[in-house]
Amino acid sequence: MRMKKNVLKMTVATLVVGVTTVVGGHLADAQTINVAQGDTLSKIASENNTTVDKIAQDNNISNINLIYVGQSLEVGEGGTAVPAAQPASTTQSTQASQAPANTQSTYTTEQSQSTSTASSSEQQAKEWIAQKESGGSYSAVSSTGKYIGRYQLTNSYLNGDYSAANQERVADSYVQSRYGSWSNAKAHHEQYGWY
Repeated sequence: MRMKKNVLKMTVATLVVGVTTVVGGHLADAQTINVAQGDTLSKIASENNTTVDKIAQDNNISNINLIYVGQSLEVGEGGTAVPAAQPASTTQSTQASQAPANTQSTYTTEQSQSTSTASSSEQQAKEWIAQKESGGSYSAVSSTGKYIGRYQLTNSYLNGDYSAANQERVADSYVQSRYGSWSNAKAHHEQYGWY
């Protein structure tokens, strides 16, 4: 019986040590980079001694051909980063089973499919909202199932078309009509926790 207690104590201690290495939702030894103009996941993976699949998995990227200038990516070798917790009102659960399997073998940079000609600060505000709402995932679904995709819009806005292009187009239209700009939407989100 004493040996079982010691094993249990060691297991709990190991679990506590393992949990404490995660800081603010990221691994303590994970490296963060910002995507620059012309970057591809393949190029970033090569420069950081990792794989495209590893970066995509660690950052919840559903489309490996779609990254954004200014987007922050975890590329460290310390293991899978744990997404930071969202506030209760915007908690998402990514439905991995709903994400289509990606069988493409070429990795090319695609600039934002947004029809917006937003400035750099507008793109940063847009990306900030996407990260807050869904971790940047086009396949994210809220815990209630009501909010869908990268910008957590309802089906009534998306009209059943959950493609990345439609999510971008609808989000741009929604933000323009409601706030006038992504910067204004971000300011609202910072104040109220939603946009």
